[in-house]
Amino acid sequence: MAEFRSPDFNRIDTILLDMDGTLLDLHFDNHFWLHHLPRRYGEIAGLPEAQARKRLHDKYQSLQGTLNWYCLDYWCKELAVDIVALKQEVAHLIDVHPFVREFLDAAGEAGKRRVIVTNAHRASVNLKIAHTALDEHVDKIISSHDYQNPKEDAAFWESLSRNERFDPTRTLLIDDNLHVLDAAGRYGIDQLLAIARPDSRGVLMQTDPYPALDSFETLYRQLRR
Repeated sequence: MAEFRSPDFNRIDTILLDMDGTLLDLHFDNHFWLHHLPRRYGEIAGLPEAQARKRLHDKYQSLQGTLNWYCLDYWCKELAVDIVALKQEVAHLIDVHPFVREFLDAAGEAGKRRVIVTNAHRASVNLKIAHTALDEHVDKIISSHDYQNPKEDAAFWESLSRNERFDPTRTLLIDDNLHVLDAAGRYGIDQLLAIARPDSRGVLMQTDPYPALDSFETLYRQLRR
């Protein structure tokens, strides 16, 4: 990982924040897509779990980075299952990373505009907001589905700039997806931070060339000072 460098909040008016893996523990999503869905899809489709897992893995690989990869409507139709209902079965695993709420509140008190920009489908956003109340700690939530392009695509950032007033040179983006950070950097977002451990039960991520945030406590303490 690149050495962590604290952002200069004196040069930041807007903070753009990813949701899954950044504000929220990615353990829920990893468990759902890699374990729970293969098991339940196999049961519903009458397939051995190993076969269901292989079929899903192949589909994941072919769609990664596209809007359909994140689209619950697509997966519901493709698999003929109610993805939202299956997510509800393990919704108790949805959790906020430590010090996220404290950081967001401190950022708001410091006059920073806080906007969640996520690739998550609106149905997934609604489920997670119902369990975390993150909407009470930010100014706005934007899904890439609103613009019909994922954050990895330059078209997303062009749409965002048309719909949100922000100066890229005075904006911080925090995201666990390096491809998204690449796209944001090409657009001109000045300050970029990755996440060291998106899944609290997973391994540390290699985030070069982006500095990786280990805990939101670091940013919270910085704002409080």
